[in-house]
Amino acid sequence: MSQSTLDTLIARFDPQAASGMDEVFQFHFDDAASHYLVIRDGELAVEEGEHEDPSVSLSMSTDTLKGLMSGEVNGMTAFMTGKLKATGNVMLATQLTRLFPKG
Repeated sequence: MSQSTLDTLIARFDPQAASGMDEVFQFHFDDAASHYLVIRDGELAVEEGEHEDPSVSLSMSTDTLKGLMSGEVNGMTAFMTGKLKATGNVMLATQLTRLFPKG
């Protein structure tokens, strides 16, 4: 995940939307290092690597993530067409747009 993508995620994070949450979002990229997001009570931590027990794991390309962040790619469409794969608590993945709203 590029630094600019990370910066965008961090800048868009909505602490109010994450109030009371305690979840780990693992991202696996086919063209970049894995990262995970720890969201706990309105706070966000971004770490490189693998978390031992993520709430949900998402696999995609960095281009798919950029499209999701920009709104050019619909998350459900990406999932249905195989561009996005999710395991674990898949319903959590649907909350990403609420947690990281577009500016």
